Amino acid sequence: MFWFYVAALFSLAFLIVVHEAGHYFVARRCGMKIERFSIGFGPGILKRKSKKTGTTFQIAPIPFGGFVEIRGMNIAEDVDPDDRAAYPNRPTWQRFITIFAGPATNYLSAIVVMFVLYATFGMQSTWGWYGVAEVKDTYDAHGKLDPGDRILAVDHQPLLARGDHDGVHADSLVKRINAKAGQPVTLTIERDGKRFDVDIQPKLAKDDAGKELLQDGKPYYLVGIVPTEQTEFVDVPLSEAAANAAYFPIDQTVFIASQVRDIFSGKVKADPRGPKGIFDEFAKAWKLGPFTGLYLVAALSVYLGLFNLLPIPALDGGRLVFLLYEMVTRRRANPKIEAMVHMAGIMVLGVVMILVTMRDFGVFS
Repeated sequence: MFWFYVAALFSLAFLIVVHEAGHYFVARRCGMKIERFSIGFGPGILKRKSKKTGTTFQIAPIPFGGFVEIRGMNIAEDVDPDDRAAYPNRPTWQRFITIFAGPATNYLSAIVVMFVLYATFGMQSTWGWYGVAEVKDTYDAHGKLDPGDRILAVDHQPLLARGDHDGVHADSLVKRINAKAGQPVTLTIERDGKRFDVDIQPKLAKDDAGKELLQDGKPYYLVGIVPTEQTEFVDVPLSEAAANAAYFPIDQTVFIASQVRDIFSGKVKADPRGPKGIFDEFAKAWKLGPFTGLYLVAALSVYLGLFNLLPIPALDGGRLVFLLYEMVTRRRANPKIEAMVHMAGIMVLGVVMILVTMRDFGVFS
């Protein structure tokens, strides 16, 4: 439905606005002059100048993020040394918290979103079912299963994806399907509160060249779905909801760090996404329900905050490195060197974003 895509668009905009709002409000609090607040890059399509603050708020056409333009923050810009509203003329600690505020606000917004979810829906149960996240159109499941379906049983034998509940134990959906060695399987599905059986003919797994794929030396079969995990929600006191919401960014940060480690070790293949890819993921999440959609908002807010803290030129983390140097040595880095470093970072990140976006549109895989 159309509203899934509207929700996805607002979710993507939320991540950008929250991050830049952190920079904006802390900079104002520190007495800095904000010239521009932009969602997207490039010339403003829609813009309005605030009579109170003089800040121009705009929406720009290139959806690679956003920015807050603080007077004097461009290192190559000539700044009046007597202009107390200019970024370079503010104390180092104020410049540090202004930069740090963007990622910090991403973390804070994740806590708020998760608290609302836990307080409204409850905490997720310790058990979960297999759910259908996506149905592939070249398989028999296409037209029989829908995203959001819950798989309760295989050949009338109850199945859980995780934990134990009502005497049912977790088991592998793949193992259950492959135990039939290519014979049709009956899946018991729950959809919109109704239960029914669906007969699915698995397909032998093959690569793009048509060669059979093997698992543990044996061919295996697929039913053509991308599985996910579905859980129940258990009501919890507000204090418990708050405590778990506060821990959520920590848990996500540990998870992200483990994923990055696995990517560098070769255990997991990197799957970078640009704005279109993130938008598509949001649309899929909102199709599965408001909890899944908002959960992804919170999770990606942590991702965005952590990514921006990386000590990479042009990112917040790169700027924080120079500010830490200034705080430790009590002298500023050479402005020309800092400008060159950040410009190089902007160019590299720009190329990476273009390549990732081309990949999202299927230009290459």
